[in-house]
Amino acid sequence: MKYTFVILSLLFISLSYSQDKKSLNIVRTDKAPKIDGVLDDDAWQNVEVATDFIQFRPEMGVTLKPHQKTIVKMTYDDDAIYVAAYLMDKPEDIQKQLTSRDNFGNSDFFGVMLNPNNDAQNDTEFFVFSTGTQADAIATPSNGEDFGWSAVWDSAVKIVDDGWIVELKIPYRALRFSNDEVQTWGIQFHRRFRLDNSQYTWNAIDRTKGNIGLYHGVLNGITNISPPTRLNFYPFVSGILNDFGGTTENDLKVGLDLKYGITENFTLDATLIPDFSQTAFDNVTLNLGPFEQTFGEQRQFFKEGVDLFNKGDLFFSRRIGNDPIGLNDVYDELISTGDINEEVLENPEEVKTLNAVKISGRTKKGLGIGFLNAITEKTKARIRTTEYIRNENTDAILDSTITYRSRVTEPLANYNLFIIDQQFNGNSSVSLINTNVTRNGSFRDSNVTGVLADISTKKNTFNVRGQIKMSNVNLPGEENLKTGYSTFFMIRKISGKFRYSFDHSSANTDYDINDLGLNFRNNFNNFGIDASYQIFEPTEKLNNFRINTWLNYRMLYKPSSYTGANAGINLNAQTKKLMWFGGNINFEIGKQYDYFEPRDFDNKRFFIFKNIGNIEVWFETNSNKTFSLEGFVYTFHAFDKERDLYGYGFGLEPTIRFSDKFRVSYKFTLRNTMGSRGYVNKIDENIIFGERDIFSLENSISGNYTFNPSHSLSLSFRNFWSTVNYDSNLFVLAENGFLNTNDGYTTDDIDDPNVNFNTWNLDLSYTWQVAPGSFLTALYRNSLFSRDSMSEETYFDSIGSLFDQPINQTFSVRLQYFLDYNNLKKVFKSRKSKII
Repeated sequence: MKYTFVILSLLFISLSYSQDKKSLNIVRTDKAPKIDGVLDDDAWQNVEVATDFIQFRPEMGVTLKPHQKTIVKMTYDDDAIYVAAYLMDKPEDIQKQLTSRDNFGNSDFFGVMLNPNNDAQNDTEFFVFSTGTQADAIATPSNGEDFGWSAVWDSAVKIVDDGWIVELKIPYRALRFSNDEVQTWGIQFHRRFRLDNSQYTWNAIDRTKGNIGLYHGVLNGITNISPPTRLNFYPFVSGILNDFGGTTENDLKVGLDLKYGITENFTLDATLIPDFSQTAFDNVTLNLGPFEQTFGEQRQFFKEGVDLFNKGDLFFSRRIGNDPIGLNDVYDELISTGDINEEVLENPEEVKTLNAVKISGRTKKGLGIGFLNAITEKTKARIRTTEYIRNENTDAILDSTITYRSRVTEPLANYNLFIIDQQFNGNSSVSLINTNVTRNGSFRDSNVTGVLADISTKKNTFNVRGQIKMSNVNLPGEENLKTGYSTFFMIRKISGKFRYSFDHSSANTDYDINDLGLNFRNNFNNFGIDASYQIFEPTEKLNNFRINTWLNYRMLYKPSSYTGANAGINLNAQTKKLMWFGGNINFEIGKQYDYFEPRDFDNKRFFIFKNIGNIEVWFETNSNKTFSLEGFVYTFHAFDKERDLYGYGFGLEPTIRFSDKFRVSYKFTLRNTMGSRGYVNKIDENIIFGERDIFSLENSISGNYTFNPSHSLSLSFRNFWSTVNYDSNLFVLAENGFLNTNDGYTTDDIDDPNVNFNTWNLDLSYTWQVAPGSFLTALYRNSLFSRDSMSEETYFDSIGSLFDQPINQTFSVRLQYFLDYNNLKKVFKSRKSKII
């Protein structure tokens, strides 16, 4: 609560921002232009043009060369906004790498940014590449561009002798706007030349301060348009054939996703019968640490249009449909005696999502409201119990009985999120967010509430962020809730070449958001200082240059004791030849007190290490070339007389563009750590650590052949291998945080801790856009996994052992079709009139 006064004071500061803006007057057309890349339609005659584009990257204020002149026209009718752009250039300079949707690759592009509320904070972006491929996104200052959002719109590209032409039709169903009779929208046009990576906009952008939305122009002249009935259906059918170790299963799914415009500014999205069968594999690695291994979201429903829900970092969508909360409890509860023996036959590692709904939108006055709800089904483990009947005298087994029982590992559960977010002055917002997870029966429930503020000054020179969060967790068998608190405060300079910031974050011992959020640790009280210098105008040899440094000081919240500090410096730059390079140095200063590696949080046991420094350098060559290369190399060392900890690693990723249609990348990464020390097990009450060497190799291949914007073939392969070799002598963690060998424990006293970990994934998919918004996808995938203690095996021996494991193979075909209610209504009306 100590930041409340600062936040509330800033709320009452007048933060208006103004600058010279271009304006474009748009006129209505009686006949919609044909979207074909040919600008001979009546709609494009005698309309106002937008021209005189200005460079904003790498240099600001530079005008286009005469042979690169850009002319943009707009018109509208009752159904859509139409845009035409004549993009002059030398045909041999136009970069035209074919890619899949939303993948920019190495292509020139033209973009249209629309802001119907004209609030400088909520853009809807539409991009068309020189190849004809589309990309779209929603963008906000707090979350950036969200390309997980997808709309259905039309575009066409035509290459001509002096450049290329693009036409767009953006239906009103793809936008959210009010029903005011006269409307003024924010508008920006964006053009990129991939050959030299220069970027231009119609209205000039000052990159030294403020968000890009503040520099939009103004679109005048839209009158008497009404938001349409925004009701879109996405019926789908998918067939799945799965084989695991010779056991084959098949499934046929039919379902429906839909979008419905509740009002002109709010939309409901629902997945009524979810199908996530074609989501990509996670890049699993060997995890020896105390924290869970997490991955990014792969399911489209939870990736699209979630900018509101991501505020405050209280929402981690992978919690929905994740592993059951009681997955491992099943094994702990098994009965194993001389007379009764229990065995787990089935224990699902994933909970099925029954349905999910989200509602989101923002009013003309900047009030954003978001609501998300998902329900997951009850999940059970199946257990076989064998009870032996013995001879009373000899104890010999005479007979046995077998029974079966089930154990609920995850009950029927409801996941809920609600947020209110008020934006103002084009650069600031305050938010209230609440998440809730309710599980049926005697299971863990939770509720989390957060108040957030993100406030910038009038001239966009300084920014203050504040967050106060409270978590309540109801654990089964306990009368009282566990209530936790967390705070965050940052003040920073956000303009000019030199910038700096100060931040503070804290959480008490009971703060826990992990039912619907992601928080690796609590009980912290941390301080940080950052400073940076960057250029906004190219130098003789560099397009971009930025250097930043940091100092962090960490403590426990309770007791208030020091846990560690680190300082570092980072540099990145781009040359005139479009080669990126950079590096960083980080040093853990003095003793570091790790309260998590010992896995004894209740007793606050800690492990001490000290003086670890690392350095890394990296580079990326010009990806416009037929052959390009990325790479990095790093090393680290502990400056500690009591131990010999060091390591190194490097990676290379060559990419070959065989043509504008065909691209292949290979990535190789090696990491080697010697003398690492970490938790192994417990013996009696002793916490056992071991010294280990960790070696890992990762090989991956990705390839794409794009026939045209509607047809593409892609391949993705990854193999990750890691070994862990422990020294035979083990350590006991002392109360003072240091390790000793006085008890004489060795690896013979525990289960073999050595690890040989190997995983293999392959995806081969073909995608066909059969109609706007409609896709047919055929996917073949296989996966292998192996983990044992054969850590002395070579890479090729481990691969051989991996292929001795059962292979999981899946073939699936999915057809999703886009249906617009307004088009369906027109079809039915036409048929009805013919009948009459």
